[in-house]
Amino acid sequence: MKYNNKADAMSNGQSGLKRAVMAYRLRWKRRRLLLRALRKRHQLTEVMNRMKQVQPEDILLFATVRNEAVRLPYFLDHYRKLGVGHFVIIENDSTDGTRALLEQQQDVSLWRTSHSYRLSRFGMDWLTYLQMKYAHKHWCLTVDADEILIYPHHDTRPLPALVNWLEGHGRQSFGTLMLDMYPKGRLSEHLYEAGDDPFANLCWFDAGNYMISQKQDLENLWIQGGVRARCFFADRPRRAPTMGKVPLVKWNRRYAYVSSSHSILPRRLNHVYDMQGGEMISGALLHTKFLNVVVQKSEEEKCRQEHFANSVLYDAYYDTLIRDPDLWCASSARYRGWRQLEAMGLMSKGNWI
Repeated sequence: MKYNNKADAMSNGQSGLKRAVMAYRLRWKRRRLLLRALRKRHQLTEVMNRMKQVQPEDILLFATVRNEAVRLPYFLDHYRKLGVGHFVIIENDSTDGTRALLEQQQDVSLWRTSHSYRLSRFGMDWLTYLQMKYAHKHWCLTVDADEILIYPHHDTRPLPALVNWLEGHGRQSFGTLMLDMYPKGRLSEHLYEAGDDPFANLCWFDAGNYMISQKQDLENLWIQGGVRARCFFADRPRRAPTMGKVPLVKWNRRYAYVSSSHSILPRRLNHVYDMQGGEMISGALLHTKFLNVVVQKSEEEKCRQEHFANSVLYDAYYDTLIRDPDLWCASSARYRGWRQLEAMGLMSKGNWI
């Protein structure tokens, strides 16, 4: 490369130095996260370990759950149909029969813990340890029980087809937008039974109020918006939850998620978007948080203060949910499938034709 003058050379040199320093800091951050996970392993108790039945080509799903007996039947069925080969689940002090339900599943390996979800980096320390031990060289999904993955052609092309395509194109990670789904009317009016399709009621979403930026350190997309930004954080939008995730990764035991599955190290795995302005294949996590059970759960979670780093700042969020709101508005969009989301620019099939 030729420089027009010494100032250009100095500027490029400083930029390169900054990147080198940041890369060094992030390597050490990743090592600290892995060490932290090793230390937290003693908080886990093995309940049912069926990992010996896992095949090298199996796609694994990792999750931490608490009191999700209502959501889990549909969740497990959806991901089995999608092509997940085995579920690795941590049950965190449930009281609703979640553990008994999971023990009966022949494709689930189960651990339990009664320790703090918040102090384990919201379950990520526990999951990181199990991923270090069992996930190496597997494609892995890391999702919550209220997150349902869809992607272009998911109705005709299962996950093995997607990951084979990704590998064939040199990709080791896959990005999604978390899309909050909600009903029309008060949340408690729409009854839900275990095993039902949640999207029979949660069939609305916000389509056009998203803000996107790139984080300079981890180089992941920082996406905010949707119904939670509109209804719960309208006066402080920067407090709204981030909606971008990297839930699907070809795992290596040296990898570690930084903030839930919103970002991961090494940071090249966060490059799930086209840096030149084009489009890369992406999906969506349909978020089923706003089932009718959220009204009662919000009272409990406000008291537990386990779901946000600075939970007191989110008391108003819980208070609004406890009041059983109607989240629908005139600009709400009715969900009609992945092709609709692609047409709206909320996901992309890239060149996966």
